[in-house]
Amino acid sequence: MINKDNYIFELSDQVSRKPVTYKNRYGITIAADLYTKKDLDMEEKHPAIIVGPPYGGVKEQGPGIYAQEMAKRGFVALAFDPSFNGYSSGMPRHISSPDFFVEDFSAAVDFIGTRSFVDRDKIGAVGICGSGGFALSAAQVDLRIKAVATVSMYDISRNMSQGFGDSMTREMWDETLKAMAEARYSDFEGNEPRMSMRGAPIGFDENTDPIGKEFGEFYATPRGYHPNSITQFTLTSSMSFMNFPLLSKIDRISPRPVLFIIGEQAHSRYFSEDAYAQAAEPKELFVVPDSNHVDLYDRVDKIPFDKLEQFFRNGMK
Repeated sequence: MINKDNYIFELSDQVSRKPVTYKNRYGITIAADLYTKKDLDMEEKHPAIIVGPPYGGVKEQGPGIYAQEMAKRGFVALAFDPSFNGYSSGMPRHISSPDFFVEDFSAAVDFIGTRSFVDRDKIGAVGICGSGGFALSAAQVDLRIKAVATVSMYDISRNMSQGFGDSMTREMWDETLKAMAEARYSDFEGNEPRMSMRGAPIGFDENTDPIGKEFGEFYATPRGYHPNSITQFTLTSSMSFMNFPLLSKIDRISPRPVLFIIGEQAHSRYFSEDAYAQAAEPKELFVVPDSNHVDLYDRVDKIPFDKLEQFFRNGMK
């Protein structure tokens, strides 16, 4: 059940959660939650983890689950809402952008690295689903991110420009851009921005596309529902993703370590497998048995938190 604050999980009695805000370099006010263990010595400096949400998700869902668990293990953890989404500022609402969403990770480093109780030489990032690509892209150029773990990663730029499974034809490319061109005129003329289709259908059954059904079982049910997580973006948002690849310099993250976590049955696993092949050492691909893409959003019995802790403790020495 959703609690009164719309978090999809209960706050542990071992952890404190503090709402915080800060600005990214574009002046957008980012809304985030800072998680710390209640008995953490604030006079000492501690390693920190930044957690970004799935594409269309918000901090009260999976990111909070990850941040809370890492806080239990002694990390200072920050879960944030992306620019233009959730409780973060920015108009029009529900824009997505490769530059803004990558910047949101660096802005999180700005904030958490200036806390007196954080060791700024030990800041890592976790990206869930679409944020996996954004976290990697940020780490390509932000040397302050000392280690990156992705979970059920989607490369949104690849998905937008090539289609799921790289199935987009030139005809489909042209038709997509024509629709966005018309949408730009409509938006400019003051109409309500046109929105993409929902990633997670509200109504679904056994005849629903299996991927849509998987997302719907999370976002459109009490398991993962949050009113700020509509799994839609403005239609014209796709244009920039089609033009700007996220992971063109993934090999430059080395010698900082990268961990790719995927579910054995995840429809998205090819994104991680291909990114793993392109990344330089040190790198690891970790497969969670009997798990699909969405299982790793919130199934604490399946999420490999011990592996994550080991990775960050060893990778941020």
